[in-house]
Amino acid sequence: MLKKQKAFISTSVTVVLAAGVLVTGCGNTSAGGSQSNSSASNASGKASITIWDIQTGQSQQVVKNMSQAFNQSHSSIQSNVQFFENDPYKQKIQISMGAHNPPDIFVGWGGGVLKSYIDAGDVYDLTSALNSDSSWSNRFLPSVMKPVTFNGKVYGIPNDNVQPVMLFYNKQLFKQYNLTPPKTWDDLLNDVKVLKSHNITPISLGGKDQWPDLMYEEYLVDRVGGPTVFNNVVTGKANAWSDPAFMKANTMIQQLVNAGAFEQGFSSVSSNQGEDAALLYTGKAAMELMGSWGFATVLSDDKSFIEQGNLGFATFPTVSGGQGDPNDIVGNPSNYYSISNDSKNKSADVTFLKDAVLSSQNVKDWISIGDVPPVQGIESQLKQATYGDYLSFTYDMVKNAPNFQASWDQALPPSEAQELLTDLSKLFLNQMTPQQFSDDMNKYIKS
Repeated sequence: MLKKQKAFISTSVTVVLAAGVLVTGCGNTSAGGSQSNSSASNASGKASITIWDIQTGQSQQVVKNMSQAFNQSHSSIQSNVQFFENDPYKQKIQISMGAHNPPDIFVGWGGGVLKSYIDAGDVYDLTSALNSDSSWSNRFLPSVMKPVTFNGKVYGIPNDNVQPVMLFYNKQLFKQYNLTPPKTWDDLLNDVKVLKSHNITPISLGGKDQWPDLMYEEYLVDRVGGPTVFNNVVTGKANAWSDPAFMKANTMIQQLVNAGAFEQGFSSVSSNQGEDAALLYTGKAAMELMGSWGFATVLSDDKSFIEQGNLGFATFPTVSGGQGDPNDIVGNPSNYYSISNDSKNKSADVTFLKDAVLSSQNVKDWISIGDVPPVQGIESQLKQATYGDYLSFTYDMVKNAPNFQASWDQALPPSEAQELLTDLSKLFLNQMTPQQFSDDMNKYIKS
């Protein structure tokens, strides 16, 4: 699974924490609660809605504040947010959906898991509600809506921040060896050659955790063949993994490996533990391909490295002759809220999504902790925030992206996603050829 980690940057005091979506406890924004996950009304006669979420730290507080502000401004509706740890939550929501006892509003990541609930008739279609209010439907950056849109219908809205994958680089090393951030694949190979000649690891890679490998695959397949190539996999097209774009992308990955681009023993280096980031900010590696949370990791572990202007960031290189748009990006578009079809208060649920989630104040709260909400027209707010150059760069990546591909291990069914990570690890270690990769992955396509 692609790591979901957030930068928490205070604009009044520069306090930054790097935290994953795992939380250490559960909470509720209001006292009391119903034994039923989806509740019609409380003792006061108000429509009562339950929201399940997985935020932690300052992000959890932002959600609590959002719920409390909504309750104060809506006398006829009471929102109650419950927080769960990430992995137990996945099992809990699956069980509650199957038992037809889900919360009114539930958090998710879109893609294949949400599609399975939609196919079972468990998720409310938001299309009509969004279409009836253009100020709401136009609130979000278009590129983040793909993971919750199926057959032209929308089943969720974004509720926190964007996390595109970008190329981080050590400005000191680039200056020392007269290099510039690679704009093309050939530029990247040249940078690798120069850095290797000076005994500098060109790119740090946390291969132990497997998911960092996936980011190379996602970008290269898109750069070579465009979004349709992976979309054919998602829709279950027979032998979709045999598309020439997969063959070329995987050949290029092994070209990078064989050129010595990654540190020796990269399959034993853990990104989850920040070991790949440490190679970058200690000057042992010059680059790292990582989600936007990589900024938070460095800032948490070595704030002076960023404050001295030594951390650079750039988009992934283009590929000569490729069919993909060079502005396409990959990563985690957002977390999303969806409404359960079993909810007794769908009208109140929609009101909550419309009036509370990514409202003007909620957006300000997210930005205040260093997050970039996928909302239109917030350029000036981001620019004025702490580390505004980085926040603005992140926002522009998403705003300008014709396609923002959600991490493949979220877009695919779990069994296919796990096999993908396993086979990619073998590919990076030269234990599997591009042809063997395609042949094996074709066995797992879900039609």
